[in-house]
Amino acid sequence: MIEKVLIANRGEIALRILRACREMGVQTVAVHSTADADAMHVRLADESICIGPPAAKDSYLNTHAILSAATISAADAIHPGYGFLSENADFAAMVEEHGFTFIGPSPDHIRLMGDKIAAKKSVSDAGIPVVPGSDGEVISLDEARKAAEVTGFPVLIKASAGGGGRGMKVANSAAELDEAYTTARAEAQQFFGNGAVYMEKFLSRPRHIEVQVLADHHGTVVHLGERDCSLQRRHQKILEEAPSPALNNSERETIGAIVSDAMRKIGYRSVGTIEFLYEDGEFYFIEMNTRLQVEHPVTEMICGLDLVREMIRLAGGAPLGFTQDDVKFNGHAIECRINAENPETFAPSPGRIGDYHAPGGLGVRIDSALYSGYSVPPHYDSMIAKLIVHGTNRNECLMRLRRSLSEYVIDGIETSIPLHQKLMSSASFVNGEYDIHWLEAFVSDDGEP
Repeated sequence: MIEKVLIANRGEIALRILRACREMGVQTVAVHSTADADAMHVRLADESICIGPPAAKDSYLNTHAILSAATISAADAIHPGYGFLSENADFAAMVEEHGFTFIGPSPDHIRLMGDKIAAKKSVSDAGIPVVPGSDGEVISLDEARKAAEVTGFPVLIKASAGGGGRGMKVANSAAELDEAYTTARAEAQQFFGNGAVYMEKFLSRPRHIEVQVLADHHGTVVHLGERDCSLQRRHQKILEEAPSPALNNSERETIGAIVSDAMRKIGYRSVGTIEFLYEDGEFYFIEMNTRLQVEHPVTEMICGLDLVREMIRLAGGAPLGFTQDDVKFNGHAIECRINAENPETFAPSPGRIGDYHAPGGLGVRIDSALYSGYSVPPHYDSMIAKLIVHGTNRNECLMRLRRSLSEYVIDGIETSIPLHQKLMSSASFVNGEYDIHWLEAFVSDDGEP
């Protein structure tokens, strides 16, 4: 049984993990950089240890400092949250080699799914539909040209070790292919130290649908429905909702069963999210995230489950305490990512928080580590809060979200709250008629695309 967890992260997700541990009676150890000495999770944890200066590479990515902190504090386990080291297979292996429990999947599964080419083949063999494209790495321009002839334009060239839109280029014609291929390889090498790329058919108006799974050490796998994460800017999610307004119950049940069966076949454990592009009634696998997702709260709201608590239980060897038949979906939930940035230019806006007032009421949840007087540091991701609302249906959810956004006060810095308020007035969003390209046009056109 896990009795003490070191939280290897910061911000709202560190506080989220701390709260789950506190409710389970599990002690917590907060690690932090010097820039986060006054962070809320540091203030509330049972113990705290400084692991380095502000730069992430010297603190939150410093594996030796984190493992030393775990040793000094006599922690049983390490929870990586998301980002930073959460999908670093070598770190997960080091955690286990040093005698700690890694709260997440096995290093082998992290490594497998971190290689986009290997992941695509693995899930395809397990029965998950994939986007048409190259059979593996495209190692030359000649291969790229031949693959494009088979797939047909437009094509998407993607870094095998990529993420966050890096190493990802679209070629709409043969004339654009050479530059797209060369640029994608260069970015892949620069950002991931691995220049391998592969090619997929570029879908013109897909939605981004992802399926949440939970799996224990005993072969039990359940899915918790889907999330629609199609509102994106530069491949970064802005707003997520569950269930998707684009799917019907038959599609939901079918893809959920396919995913659960595939995860069972590969022996996966812990939480995981399988991401798809969805177009014209068809699902196409794009990647699997072997960690907790930023948008996990919308699933929690419609399922009534604590995913962090389940992660900790599963890491301790406990079986899932429920089956697929026990999972019931209730109502609708939407999450708005609140970033410290200009809502029009998206320029970062770190600084000291003045007045702070979080919305409340029935069905309203705030995941944030902000407080009045806190200084948002410039060294990390700009997301500072998540506003999650739940309603009996999507319309009630939207009404509650509008009201909550109007109540939310974060003074002293610029935030993306006005962007979300603008989205609430869009007929296309209200009607659920959007895809992964819609938000870019909405922002650039200053209104309906």
